[in-house]
Amino acid sequence: MPLALLALAIGAFGIGTTEFVIMGLLPEVAGDFGVSIPTAGLLVTGYALGVVLGAPLMTVLGTRISRKRMLMILMGLFIAGNLLSAVAPVFGVMLAGRVVASLAHGAFFGIGSVVAAELVAPEKKAGAIAMMFTGLTVANVVGVPLGTLVGQTLGWRITFAIVAGLGVIGLAGIAKLVPDLPKPQGVRLRHELAAFRNVQVLLAMAMTILGFGGVFAAVTYLAPMMTDVAGYADSSVTWLLVLFGLGMVAGNLIGGKFADRALMPLLYISLSALAVVLALFTFTAHNKIAAAVTIALIGALGFATVPPLQKRVLDQASGAPALASAVNIGAFNLGNALSAWLGGIVISAGLGYTAPNWVGAVLAGSALVLAVLSAVLERRSSAPSLVVAGAAPLEQPTPVHH
Repeated sequence: MPLALLALAIGAFGIGTTEFVIMGLLPEVAGDFGVSIPTAGLLVTGYALGVVLGAPLMTVLGTRISRKRMLMILMGLFIAGNLLSAVAPVFGVMLAGRVVASLAHGAFFGIGSVVAAELVAPEKKAGAIAMMFTGLTVANVVGVPLGTLVGQTLGWRITFAIVAGLGVIGLAGIAKLVPDLPKPQGVRLRHELAAFRNVQVLLAMAMTILGFGGVFAAVTYLAPMMTDVAGYADSSVTWLLVLFGLGMVAGNLIGGKFADRALMPLLYISLSALAVVLALFTFTAHNKIAAAVTIALIGALGFATVPPLQKRVLDQASGAPALASAVNIGAFNLGNALSAWLGGIVISAGLGYTAPNWVGAVLAGSALVLAVLSAVLERRSSAPSLVVAGAAPLEQPTPVHH
């Protein structure tokens, strides 16, 4: 694998840390600003929605410059947003800082996925994408737990200041290691937009929204669930997040390995297992050991879907993949926003901190249904037909009467 993938992984590490660290710090942030846990959950929803909006916006704005330069600009935006969060005097300002940082997220992973795929042979594309996303998963093993620990002991503001420092390191790595690849010739915005007329691209994005949304339904409220339901101490949230991160690393590597060989079967297995495990989490959350095992499984099964879904979008939009790739990253975060919002609703309705797990199970099960539908439509479209794509139907012979 090219060394440039390391630079992309470094940037992904910083972005992954700021995206997920807020989950372990929700009680501290809520207490500091005097808001409820569901209200603090808007920091997750706001970030996710910022990714959804920022992914296409920043990718379109970057079509006229090289991908390397755009990646550097995005890291600068990421740094600014985290610094704003660190010094926020009121909750609204912190929410604004989260949104500013999130604008870089989707375009970074979207453009980065395209760059990673271009650096390797075609049969290694999913592995290269997984290598970049390894930075995101390792963030959950190292960056998020350490950030949570620092936030609980020294204050959450210190955590976000450190995250901004990670962004500086990522920016330097991209400037040093990522080659300045030439822009593809002849690709215009209309070519990028044409990918969204492909029903398979849209189905893959819908699977992304629902599948990974199922993961976030559970983990957004992981801290209060584990302390109030499982009976863990506040300090235990750190190592529980490590377990979640280890599961993500394993799932990402498995997904990258098998997505190049059996993409759709991998999605069937991971999505069906994820739906089952999320449903079981409603019950295992009441036992410390069972809860810990379930958390690791959710991380593994959830992230096993990331490389195959991202590769499927790239394959289906192969002519002009940058915008579709970025929008699919936004789709991951649209799922995060949807599930965090739905999870807050069921908690506010008095159904308890385990209720979001049922929301996640339904979302993951819905993604599985779409995966089956996608495969059925693909088989039908590839079936032999008398009608040639792009050509007029064959005329029926006119009977001749004698």
